Amino acid sequence: MRLLPARLLGLLLAAAVGVASVAPVYAAPAPVERMDVSTRQIIRFEIGRDRTQFGPLEFIGGFELKASSPHFGGFSAMRFLTPGEDFIGVADTGFWFFGKVTRDAEQRPTGMADFRMVQMVDEAGEPIDEKWRVDAESLAVKGKIATVGFERDHRIADFHIDPDDMRAPFRQLDFLVPKHELRLNRSFETLAYAPEGGALEGALVAVTERSLDKQGNVFAAVLSGPQKGVFTVVRSDGFDVTDGAFLPNGDLLLLERSFTLMKGLRMRLRRLPADSIGKGKVADGPVLMQAGMRYQIDNMEALDVWRRGDGALIVSLMSDDNQSILQRSLYLEFRLQGE
Repeated sequence: MRLLPARLLGLLLAAAVGVASVAPVYAAPAPVERMDVSTRQIIRFEIGRDRTQFGPLEFIGGFELKASSPHFGGFSAMRFLTPGEDFIGVADTGFWFFGKVTRDAEQRPTGMADFRMVQMVDEAGEPIDEKWRVDAESLAVKGKIATVGFERDHRIADFHIDPDDMRAPFRQLDFLVPKHELRLNRSFETLAYAPEGGALEGALVAVTERSLDKQGNVFAAVLSGPQKGVFTVVRSDGFDVTDGAFLPNGDLLLLERSFTLMKGLRMRLRRLPADSIGKGKVADGPVLMQAGMRYQIDNMEALDVWRRGDGALIVSLMSDDNQSILQRSLYLEFRLQGE
């Protein structure tokens, strides 16, 4: 027999004894699982070659991550809470993850410290075990609020950030894209806040993975501000959107992925100009970098952009290993030149 959630039980008891009102009774916070993460350094992005320059991106370094917990992996999105150090992320298995990137004297990434995962919970504080309810694929952060995009049960929701006590969302957002246009496993793969001083005035932007209009373009939306409304992104060469982040000038940097039996797994970074994003527009832009199986990549799903202390603009990538022994969890860093 399933026990009643603590909050509901408290309300029923109050009603039974004739109490007019009672403070909500919340379940204990979801357990925080701390993990020891081991890493293997990646010093060359292109396997067997020493070059570091890939278009406008300079490879800085990276590593492969491993941990013994069965919950480890499945990383879909991450954002830094402090530039290049403390981060928050979501896994498509219904978990939050937190940690800190460690660095050497030259500011190259060396590993992860204080890594922990927390299961997502419902309004009564009960862990959610059904993957279709918590297939978290995208994440944006503003202040102490994390905004998460889910597919299957399509929605965008706001959460208060407290690594030791992650609660249910306190608000659902109108995502504007008609719900019937969202594909079951191909919806909100990118959430990103535009720069405050730009044309989008700090608006939250959502881009789907492969929810397509009749022209084969990807549905997206600006959720507030002067450009509020649905727009689309050109889909090309079989690549699907997996994440994105805005650059300081208002351009949107998209991470994309492709897999075919002929070409294997590929990733690329594409830059959408700021003036191509907005209600009714069709956004497209140049590919900055593309990499395939001759490079240190896996199922690259997470991206963030941040400014280093010396002024360099850094692009961080993470992969989703699908919790498979045949795949890897990777963290990679590049410097975007000319910014």
